[in-house]
Amino acid sequence: MARKPRLSFWQIWNMSFGFLGIQFGFALQNANVSRIFETLGADIALIPILWIAAPVTGLIVQPIVGYLSDNTWNKLGRRRPYFLLGAILASAALFIMPNSPVLWVAAGMLWILDASINITMEPFRAFVGDMLPSEQRTKGFAMQSFFIGIAAFVGSFLPYLMTEVFNISNTAPEGMIPDSVKYSFYIGGIIFFLSVLWTVYSTKEYSPEELKDFEEAEQDRLGVNSKKTREDVPTEQLVKAKSKHSPFIILAGLITTAMVYLFDLEQELYILTIGILSVGLLLLFTIWMQKSGSKNGLVVVSNDLYLMPKTMKQLAVVQFFSWFALFAMWIYTTAAVTAHIYDMGIGEAEVSEMENHLVQLEEQTEAEWYGRLAGVSRDIVGFREELQSGSMEVSASMRVVNFFMQEGRADISESLRGNLQRVEREYNEGANWVGVAFAIYNGFAALVAFLLPVMARYTNRKTTHAIALVAGAIGLISIYFVSDPMWILVSMVGVGLAWASILSMPYAILAGSLPAAKMGTYMGIFNFFIVLPQILAASILGVIVGSLFSGQAIFALVLGGATWILAAGLTFLVDDVDDPDHVTAEA
Repeated sequence: MARKPRLSFWQIWNMSFGFLGIQFGFALQNANVSRIFETLGADIALIPILWIAAPVTGLIVQPIVGYLSDNTWNKLGRRRPYFLLGAILASAALFIMPNSPVLWVAAGMLWILDASINITMEPFRAFVGDMLPSEQRTKGFAMQSFFIGIAAFVGSFLPYLMTEVFNISNTAPEGMIPDSVKYSFYIGGIIFFLSVLWTVYSTKEYSPEELKDFEEAEQDRLGVNSKKTREDVPTEQLVKAKSKHSPFIILAGLITTAMVYLFDLEQELYILTIGILSVGLLLLFTIWMQKSGSKNGLVVVSNDLYLMPKTMKQLAVVQFFSWFALFAMWIYTTAAVTAHIYDMGIGEAEVSEMENHLVQLEEQTEAEWYGRLAGVSRDIVGFREELQSGSMEVSASMRVVNFFMQEGRADISESLRGNLQRVEREYNEGANWVGVAFAIYNGFAALVAFLLPVMARYTNRKTTHAIALVAGAIGLISIYFVSDPMWILVSMVGVGLAWASILSMPYAILAGSLPAAKMGTYMGIFNFFIVLPQILAASILGVIVGSLFSGQAIFALVLGGATWILAAGLTFLVDDVDDPDHVTAEA
């Protein structure tokens, strides 16, 4: 039996090139969608809820597309039909979103854009497993990391370049999106479509029969039947397992949801508690369908979740803690850096004046801004507690600054106004620098992507990934000790190494443990362990920072560093069944 052929550098380049467009879409979305929402009148407090589109669509769409692509074969092949469909839909969404006339249209387009990007992205992960032999998969996923880094670097800067280089307006009338953002989205839509189209045109897929032969040859080479999942598990056993788990999951969801309501906890926790309840109900639904004899995609995916290969289960835990750290970084770096390094401090006089104004403002229950007052009040109570604990100054939150700086909020003194203006300037300067720092880690990830296969060759894939995660942890934790913003760029070098590895090494290890016929389904299920920590982070990090860390966001980054160290340790427990360093490859 013939082994899967090795591909040239340019063949791997071509099959990965579509990721340039995918990440371009993500970069534009991440950098500009909150701005679009705010321009169209969204309450700042509601923006995190609007952003829940990304994890929810990924959770739903990726396993469905993975299952469908595993069972598709036509003139375009197996994965390429989904590349093309997703690219068409995502490109259209990128053109429409910046022209949204009202908020609900923009929110709807975000869901469509996220779903479309996921339709394209999920098969790209499986594509590497389909097309490359084990010893080249690390290089294949590293190539994807390279394109992700390049696109994230350029895409994030695009609106800035539109204004500074091409003199396109960065302002617009109230309720309108600036032309610099519109043209950036148009360029992103074109790049998304053309880059994916190039991969569709330049890369031909192997047939299901060829993939089956390649898999058998690979198993003979390994000397073990490592890629077989437990397909012979009786239906009754799977139903019994689901029936055992679903009542406890539903009960946990009901109890935690009730606790959030009864104890008036943070609203974000509903994302987590209702999510738990939904999983339990979905399992019950699949039990009913399975007992009825159904073998549809939902039943198959839920069964495959229970039948995950050992390596996939081990990697799932590593991914969970790896991505929790990333979401902590993405959510809190701006707040951490501005409060920890920049002059955001206010003292007793400013806090006392704001407390006095709150008493008057709480009577204006009919004001359109009244709904925001509760959050502002909580922040000011926190300021007071920190001052009472002995601090001479506290870091002002932008929620408080924006509230008091808006016209009509309160008749504040010139002294307070001057201090809040200073805080606002410092915050904007720090936020801009965080944007530069994020560009640096993405750029470094692109540069270092091709170093990872070399590191893996001299050590192994697990050791390489663990080293990268520890480097990222050192980078995040080091920000706590930084006083000069320039040093943050050095911290981001470690983060960039971790980011490049997270996007490649786990997938290279995973692909070797999966059956070829279910590569797409399992890659989609694997995405659960990226989405779940995102939902968890969105649900609990705010509570942790507010309650345990006294509102000091810098400790969210330290927590992220700690979870990366934990993930690095867990990496050594993963069984890399086809590590090319431990199996002699044929020429």
